[in-house]
Amino acid sequence: MMTRKVKTRFAPSPTGIMHIGNLRSALYEYLIARSRGGAFILRIEDTDRERYVEGAIEVIFRTLSQCGLHHDEGPDIGGPNGPYTQSERLPLYKKYAEQLIAQGDAYPCFCTSGTVSGNEDVDETESFGYNRRCRGIDPGTARERIRSGEAYAIRQKMPLDGKTSFTDDVYGVITVMNKELEDQILLKSDGYPTYNFANVVDDHLMEITHIVRGSEYLSSTPKYCLLYESLGWEIPHFVHLPLIVGEDGKKLSKRHGSTSFDDLIKDGYLPKAIVNMIAFLGWAPGDETEEIFSLGELEQIFRIEGINKAPAVFSYPKLNWMNEQYIRAMPFDTWKKRVQEIADPCFGDRPYDPGKLAEVLQPRVTKLSDIPAMIRFLTGRLPLSRELFYNKRAKLDADKAAYILEAIFPRLQALDEWSETGLDHLLEEAGQALDLKKGQLMGSLRAGLAAQQVTPGGAIETALILGQSESLERLDRVLDFLRKE
Repeated sequence: MMTRKVKTRFAPSPTGIMHIGNLRSALYEYLIARSRGGAFILRIEDTDRERYVEGAIEVIFRTLSQCGLHHDEGPDIGGPNGPYTQSERLPLYKKYAEQLIAQGDAYPCFCTSGTVSGNEDVDETESFGYNRRCRGIDPGTARERIRSGEAYAIRQKMPLDGKTSFTDDVYGVITVMNKELEDQILLKSDGYPTYNFANVVDDHLMEITHIVRGSEYLSSTPKYCLLYESLGWEIPHFVHLPLIVGEDGKKLSKRHGSTSFDDLIKDGYLPKAIVNMIAFLGWAPGDETEEIFSLGELEQIFRIEGINKAPAVFSYPKLNWMNEQYIRAMPFDTWKKRVQEIADPCFGDRPYDPGKLAEVLQPRVTKLSDIPAMIRFLTGRLPLSRELFYNKRAKLDADKAAYILEAIFPRLQALDEWSETGLDHLLEEAGQALDLKKGQLMGSLRAGLAAQQVTPGGAIETALILGQSESLERLDRVLDFLRKE
């Protein structure tokens, strides 16, 4: 029975972007550790040199940092069980692979890709279809061939009878017949370990208690268990996570939309919303009906028992809703800064009121990426048309709008206090003096300022964002257009 301090690890391969599935594994590993007062480790699995992508390690560090998943040990901060990059641990893998050979649980394989199964396309790292032709080679003969310089890999010698069972913390007891397990490669001829072997060695030496990964790895877990048993090591907890699917029930892919953290950020989602959404991809907080949880709250309530087997649906509408909740709850000064970072390049040298713009947008924005389109009418002059001023409900048309704007233009020019109170008072007085309804005044002013009928804020809010000078310039342009038409 495992009683050691809980220790989990996130062990990504530096092969490019951070997919949602990988980030979910990292989040659950982090939450399992934090919820039990344990440690969360970062390990870089860079043994697949063909798939290594320059800069991918930096992507891993950046993503974890943005999500608040801070590790206790790792290649950047060190720790008692380093190094934490697999390519720096090659002697360890060789040591244990040779130990397995010595005790009869592994053997040297001299097969080339073409002799594994008679198929020239089979890579030496793949055991599928392997006919075990090197399994029976006399150990002395094998040593002679190795001494002569012949290239070889090391394969695990699987039992040919019996069965192997393990208990997964989510899926329960899983049993496979040993005859169905192939003699997998442990160490390739270039000295690099395969994924499965490196994981077992590193997880044991780093004292990992819980292995968290996707359910697609369930079938390879018996091989892990046999390796642990052969090496005399305690088998850790296995926590396999359900498949992530789109709303059509098919495995999540790019055709569903953005499937990586960086792409979601580019799409305008906030890291906190992404983390909150991913937490619910296969887990639920018991009887709790609340869906918005901070990372700190998740650390308190997360339990492995809440993970289910059913495929987890990644819903973009749900993510949109969550993102809205985080935007609405964001401290105003923080929100204003985010808006200004996006709006400043859009406005260029034109003056605007960033505080008022942020105030108008906060209750209306779904994603940060929506902002440029939402403020396009503020940052440039849109084309004008007479139809722009037609509003059947307000009994408004271009001629009526021209009359209204002509009447209020000098009042706006003379206004000393360009504020919400000042503008509201001016329009109220104008409405009484001209015997106009408020909807007619506001509709005419909004269309005149924005050159569109629908805007994130009303006429007064638009005027405040633009400022007095820009507002008057726009209205003068509109009046000139309406007079000519």
